[in-house]
Amino acid sequence: MRQPSLADSDAHAIQTPIDSARAALSSLSVGKPGHFAGLTVFPLTSDVRSSVRYLLLEEGLHTGLVSVREVDEGGSVPNLAVENRSDSDVLIVDGEELVGAKQNRIANLTLLVPAERTTTIPVSCVEAGRWGYSRPDFAVTERVQYSRGRAQRLHTVHESMRTTGTRRSDQGAVWDSVRAKANRMEAPSATEAMSAIYERHGATLDDYVEKLSLNAGQVGAIFVTDRRQVGLDLFDKPETFAAFFPKLVRSYAIDAMERPPARDRAAKRKHARAFVDRLLEGAFDVHPAVALGHDVGVVARGAIAGALIHQEVALHLTAFSEPTRATAGDDPGAYASYRQRRAALPRRRGRGGGDPGGGGRGGPCPGGRASLRRRRGRE
Repeated sequence: MRQPSLADSDAHAIQTPIDSARAALSSLSVGKPGHFAGLTVFPLTSDVRSSVRYLLLEEGLHTGLVSVREVDEGGSVPNLAVENRSDSDVLIVDGEELVGAKQNRIANLTLLVPAERTTTIPVSCVEAGRWGYSRPDFAVTERVQYSRGRAQRLHTVHESMRTTGTRRSDQGAVWDSVRAKANRMEAPSATEAMSAIYERHGATLDDYVEKLSLNAGQVGAIFVTDRRQVGLDLFDKPETFAAFFPKLVRSYAIDAMERPPARDRAAKRKHARAFVDRLLEGAFDVHPAVALGHDVGVVARGAIAGALIHQEVALHLTAFSEPTRATAGDDPGAYASYRQRRAALPRRRGRGGGDPGGGGRGGPCPGGRASLRRRRGRE
C-alpha cells in the first residue's frame, strides 16, 4: 500500500523522496497492452494524485515566456541556459530534443526549472558535425532520444551524479551511439544529427503513433521491443503523459524497427509487472536536483531507473532494462554489473557537493572526441 501523498492530504507523515519514488511504483496498475510491428505498450494507471503546477517546455517556448540559449556567445557543449520569464515552473523531460543554436542537444535528465529565473541545465550533443549558429536559440521537436540511447545515457549521468555530484553524460559515447545507429538505419547526415534518423523513417514512425492508442487516465507505459529491451516512463498527470506519448512511441519504435523480432508477438503482462517489481526491490539513492526537487536513482537486478521528485510527487520516473551480455551493436562495456553498482552506492552517498548543474561553463565532456573539440574549439 502506498503512503499518503502531499497531493492527497495536508495531514500526513512527511515522505522522503525515496518514499515518493517507491509509492509511485507501488501504486501502478498494468493494463491490457497494445502491439504493433515489434513494439508492445502496456498502459499504466495509478491512484496517486498530483496537484503540482508547471508548464511543459514546449508550452513555455510557444508562448514566448521561456527561451533556451547557449550559456554565452561561445557556447558550452554540456550546458544550456533556460530563461523562464513565466510565473510557473517549467518541466523539461529526459531525452527531450532541442534543435538550433550551435548544435542540437538533448536534456540529460528531467528537471523542474523555477519560475522567473535563468537556470543552467546539463545536456548532451546529438549533432557532432556542427558547431555554428543556425538560429539564436532552441526549439523543441516531436522527438525524444531513442530508447537504447536513453538507457545508456541514464547510466552514465547517474554515475556522474553519484560520484561527482554533476549530471554529465559520456559525450563521446553519445556521439558514437548516434553515428552507429544512423549507419544501421541508413540515415546519413552531413552534421551527424540524430534528427536525420527520425526524418528518414518519419512515415513508419507515424504509423506506430497511429496504431498505438492512449487510454483515458493513463499516466505512463511500459514499452517492450524484444525480450531483453524494456522501458518505463511514468508521469504525475495523465495530461503530461498524453503530451509525451507520441514522442515516446517514436523513441521506442525506432529501436523496434532496427531489430525486428523473428516472431512478432506481444509481450506478456506478467513480464511487465515483474519489471516493476524488480525496480521496487532495487537500491535507491537521492540527491538534490539541478533545479527544484530531488533526483532519485535506482539500481535493480537487470534494470536502472531515475526519477524527479518534487513536493512528494514523482513528476517523471523513467526506467530501462539492462542487457546481461553484448549483442550486435551493443557496447559490451556500457554497464557495470548489478552487484558492482549496488555495492558502490553506500560509498558514493557520502560524496557529492560540487555543482549539481553539471560543472559550470565550458568544462570538458568526459569521453568526448578530443580531436573534434580541438578542431572546432567547442569549449
